[in-house]
Amino acid sequence: MKSIKANKQKKDFLMKWLDRIEKVGNSLPHPATIFFILTIIVALISMIASQSGVQVTYEIYDAQQKKMVESTVKAVNILSVNGIRTMIPKIVSNFTGFFALGTVFTVMLGVGVAEGTGLLSTLLRKAAHSTHSKSLAYVVVFLGIISNIASSAGYVVLVPLGAVLFMSFKRHPIAGLAATFAGVSGGWSANILLGTNDPVFAGVSTQAMAMINPNYIVHPTGNWYFSVVSTVVITFIGGFITEKVVEPRLPEYDYSKFIHTNDITEAEHKGTRWALISFLIYIVVVLAMVLPRNSILRNPQTGSIMQSPFMSGIIFFMMLFFLIPGIFFGIGSGKLKSDKDIIDLMTKSISGLSGFFVLIFFAGQFVAFFTYSNLGTIISVKGAELLEKTGFVGLPLIITFVIFTAIINLFMAVDTAKWALMAPIFVPMFYKVGLSPELTQMAYRIGDSSTNIISPLMPFFPLIVAFAQKYDDEAGMGTLVSTMVPYSLAFLIGWTLLLAIWYILGLPLGPGAFPLV
Repeated sequence: MKSIKANKQKKDFLMKWLDRIEKVGNSLPHPATIFFILTIIVALISMIASQSGVQVTYEIYDAQQKKMVESTVKAVNILSVNGIRTMIPKIVSNFTGFFALGTVFTVMLGVGVAEGTGLLSTLLRKAAHSTHSKSLAYVVVFLGIISNIASSAGYVVLVPLGAVLFMSFKRHPIAGLAATFAGVSGGWSANILLGTNDPVFAGVSTQAMAMINPNYIVHPTGNWYFSVVSTVVITFIGGFITEKVVEPRLPEYDYSKFIHTNDITEAEHKGTRWALISFLIYIVVVLAMVLPRNSILRNPQTGSIMQSPFMSGIIFFMMLFFLIPGIFFGIGSGKLKSDKDIIDLMTKSISGLSGFFVLIFFAGQFVAFFTYSNLGTIISVKGAELLEKTGFVGLPLIITFVIFTAIINLFMAVDTAKWALMAPIFVPMFYKVGLSPELTQMAYRIGDSSTNIISPLMPFFPLIVAFAQKYDDEAGMGTLVSTMVPYSLAFLIGWTLLLAIWYILGLPLGPGAFPLV
């Protein structure tokens, strides 16, 4: 089998460029180490800034007076006696109080059961088996996008399945793998449902806004409307690139060794029926507690849904969204025999987050130290003033931020880690020039998602290369990158244009969340 690179003897400019990116990225410390180093740097800068008398004066909304008031903020020296006495006792609470920790832990209890019993895998295979050849590329991209509600399950379950599905229609497996990978990773921030990342990003954004407006809450639904439309756009772009660009340039493939994907068993069919019934009952019960004007989960004073027990407890409802159908699927399929099996699946899903917990410990310290020092507020106010003076605000600013994030993602591919690093600076700064935290957050997610599929530093990238090598012995990182570049560029351009249209029309990004403040 000839390599997709057609045995090129010399690497072209793109491959050399990507090699440099890989070299630079691999030379960087672990994200947790980066946060530790940055925390030390923040402490040192806070000392210098405090001793230099650095301060800013700006207007902030006073909730008690219900009006804008003038506020002066000075840099606080973390390394002073008072600073050390204040921050040292907070080390543990900086970790345990970090919003992303509780949300991910809670949601993954439900996702772990749904994934562990086989419900998510079965649903993906059911959808894939009912697909026709003409719509195959679009369907696998769509399924890839949908799979990100279960965190990283799509990489392991769906990407290899996409390759097999393409082979079953006598189409090149690499094209199927690429299309699915594009949906799973390139469409990471699109979905028709709320995923595990939505509350994480919202929590980090809320903490960032606390520096300048502690009353502002970014809800997990803050990007939902835009994400739903993004799903349609990314599905179309991904399917089109697969059929018109990627697949035509692939060589002929020998299908004689094709092995069909495993059929869905009768037990899985039964489990799916049980899961569907339980899911419908769950939805009816939740709607009954939310839709009526005076229902129990609405705001008791205003009757609103936005500022209500439902929205405040949406993480819990997301957990049940996965947990209840997952349990009933396991019972119906015979995979769950007792409550111990359920707890074992929960434990397994949480144990897989150990690396995330370590990262959050150091990220929590950085955010807390940065907030206490007031450097975030000072940088945001000064940065906003500079942007206003130069006139570089509004749509040009947000598009530049998308591109900036896309480039940064090539060197640091952990999305939540980057957002914990960037949000304290950019969310308040952009807020000061009239851009909502939800808009800044969505712009970040677009740039981050678009270049996931060409970043060799993305954690699952080596796994996708391994999948590709099943169908092309000579496939390597360069092979996969060159295959995915058309998707990356098309997603970045198309998604950014969608955001620009959204901004110009002033459409809500989610319930109660508009581009401008």
